[in-house]
Amino acid sequence: MVDFLNRYLKDLKSTLDNVNYIDIEKIIKALESTIEKNSKIYVIGNGGSSATASHMANDLGVGLRRRDIINFNIVSLGDNSAVTSAIANDIGFENIFYMQLENILKPEDVMIAISCSGNSPNIIKAVDYAREIGSTIVGVTGFDGGKLKEVCDINFHVDAPKGEYGLVEDVHMILDHIIYSYYIDLDKKNTIEK
Repeated sequence: MVDFLNRYLKDLKSTLDNVNYIDIEKIIKALESTIEKNSKIYVIGNGGSSATASHMANDLGVGLRRRDIINFNIVSLGDNSAVTSAIANDIGFENIFYMQLENILKPEDVMIAISCSGNSPNIIKAVDYAREIGSTIVGVTGFDGGKLKEVCDINFHVDAPKGEYGLVEDVHMILDHIIYSYYIDLDKKNTIEK
């Protein structure tokens, strides 16, 4: 067991060492553009990525808003099980995000699409629609990035061997906490300067 723990943590540290800071800066600028434009952020993902999307909407939404730091209008489209199961049952699982966005998504909105493989049909369908509308697409990917890596405007990519979901999802969650902690730290600095 100790060998596994050492190997996993070593792999996680190595993966974190390869995180591209410039991509995180681009994501933060895209998020901040929604404040200037009074627009919305939509986050989508399946399975563990859906949990990350929910956590991201919580942290970057109410988590920052209740502290009077920044007021992102952010929603995770996987959070309403009645809506997602109705769409999946009635017209197919590949439509669970697309149908929630159709005729609602605006060009000034930002979509954060989280997918380890980058090839989930429901993610790609929603992203293709966002591209048609002209929204900014932030891809959060792993492994080889799949189609999502090719079609997004900004890509936060976790280069890990195919099938290493734990490592990829760990780093995706850390991305959320980096962005959240950036604003917490910025608020502390602004408070000290006042």
